[in-house]
Amino acid sequence: MSDTDVIHIGLQALIIAAKLAAPVLVTALVVGFAISLFQSVTQIQEATLSFVPKAVGIGVALLLSGNWMLHELISFTQGMFDQIPRLLGTG
Repeated sequence: MSDTDVIHIGLQALIIAAKLAAPVLVTALVVGFAISLFQSVTQIQEATLSFVPKAVGIGVALLLSGNWMLHELISFTQGMFDQIPRLLGTG
């Protein structure tokens, strides 16, 4: 296994991590921005107001994108296992 292989596997792992985290993080960002905008317009400065909508939004994002996320993770893992013989130099 060469250093190029290690860098390639690391890059693939970082890309899959970003792809899997994106739906949850983008949802939290959008909901947080909307709540922040609402709080600044109405001058309601309640700290707990942003928690429940974010939790609900993240839950909905996981429900909608969970199947895709699981499929991506399974595909990545299968690809890694398929590369084992080549990386060990036996295939």
